[in-house]
Amino acid sequence: MGLMNNIDRQYQSLLQDILDNGVKKEDRTGTGTISVFGRQIRHKMSEGFPLLTTKKMPWKSIVTELLWFLRGDTNIKFLLDYNCHIWNGDAYKNYESNWLKENPPMAGPYTDTCLTMEEFIKKIKTDEEFAKTWGELGPIYGKQWRSWRHHYPKTYPEINQYEQYIGVKNVDQIQNLINDLKTNPDSRRLMVNAWNVGELDQMVLPPCHYGFQVYTRELSLDERKNIWNKHNFSQDMSWHNMEEHDITDLLNEDNIPTRAISLMWNQRSVDTFLGLPFNIASYGLLLEIIAKEVNMVPDELIGNLGDVHLYSNHLDAAKEQIGREFTEEEIIEHLQKSGMDALKNEPRMEYISKLPKRTRQPFPLPTITITEINWYQHEKVKEHLGEKTLSEKILSYRPECFGLLEYQSHPTIKAPLSN
Repeated sequence: MGLMNNIDRQYQSLLQDILDNGVKKEDRTGTGTISVFGRQIRHKMSEGFPLLTTKKMPWKSIVTELLWFLRGDTNIKFLLDYNCHIWNGDAYKNYESNWLKENPPMAGPYTDTCLTMEEFIKKIKTDEEFAKTWGELGPIYGKQWRSWRHHYPKTYPEINQYEQYIGVKNVDQIQNLINDLKTNPDSRRLMVNAWNVGELDQMVLPPCHYGFQVYTRELSLDERKNIWNKHNFSQDMSWHNMEEHDITDLLNEDNIPTRAISLMWNQRSVDTFLGLPFNIASYGLLLEIIAKEVNMVPDELIGNLGDVHLYSNHLDAAKEQIGREFTEEEIIEHLQKSGMDALKNEPRMEYISKLPKRTRQPFPLPTITITEINWYQHEKVKEHLGEKTLSEKILSYRPECFGLLEYQSHPTIKAPLSN
């Protein structure tokens, strides 16, 4: 059964806010925007998974991109292998601009011509050497999350105890986050940052969502009992007949989480129509993955949004997703089409009261499942090899490991992507 949906309503309100209050601004793509500054999205994960229902969302692409980040990958080849095309424009723009630098228009007859977008993508898929060079986007999200480059003083006393040499090491921020959550869950330093100032000029696009922080709290005994009840719904447990320490022992034996975990991400630039729905679902999924790894319950998802804009060629699409109220004539037409069968079990006015009131009325939110579908999960294999590392788990994940349950949505609304 679907759960209540406040995230779609917040999102629709944000679209209306930009339409009503946005100021015109030029942008790097040349498209033009209307924007507002400083907004926030908040969602309780207990209300369902935050995948918008007021337009159909490409779930597999959302999952694929997040797995790409978590793998530390920065080459679009992995994305293309799973039919995810959201970074194609940035990669092609980088290729095209570099090709033109090497082959200026006044240089005379060309020995080659610049590939079209379709030819470029086909070559990334089929030519390994070409993909290594032109599929690479620079040290963007995945590189910073899993391998932040850190320079530090390195001393060699055997040469000169006062002479320093610069050493380099890579910091795995995701692994560090997991370690800290397991050892110091009340820390105020549970953060991951993608805004590496020293490497911004090497990225095809500086991070839009540039960092996130997580926060945990202890669950109450009643909250833990409710979790147990959900997992053991076929058993009738008489909690009131048990001592508190016995209840705690039972919950601990069944590995019921003792903490809830929330995630807050920060975003400097927000393509509200195309990008933000992706960002909300992606960070919701990241919260679910982290919670699973540290045995905590996903609690609250928060997005702090900076320049929140609609591109000038997205305005009509935004209005369509906000929707409008149905007219009385449309409601009557719906009743006529549905016939008396729809009314035979309840009074006419009660039936009408349950009809959608708007063209893009939100549906109940879906839920998700995460399954590691590989041979390593068999208990005998685990006993022999031991528990997988975080990196091994991430590398074993495929988009099909993330199931979407009871997702109901309005049709897709197409809009052009500005690169």
